Amino acid sequence: MSQIPLTNLPIDPSISCSTCAACCCQLEVLLLTDTGVPERFISTDDWGGETMLRLDDGWCAALDRDTMRCTIYEVRPLVCREFATGSPECLDERRGMDSIYR
Repeated sequence: MSQIPLTNLPIDPSISCSTCAACCCQLEVLLLTDTGVPERFISTDDWGGETMLRLDDGWCAALDRDTMRCTIYEVRPLVCREFATGSPECLDERRGMDSIYR
């Protein structure tokens, strides 16, 4: 049986959630498993699927805008758990946000 190779992400102190504009918190997040996300943060899309509720400006409703931290981190959705800090997806989103804040 083949195994998926482990990818070691480069250790770079500049790649940290605490130095990010939380750009991943503007992506649509489908709720694929039950992690305990409180109902007040759940929305239903046009096709009947459950997603994380996003505010009118596009930000996730579970994001604390003062700290830019997730208020439900311990029960965050699977997609959020798999969107690893420093992963290619993370770096892509961060690059896309660079132009917004300059």
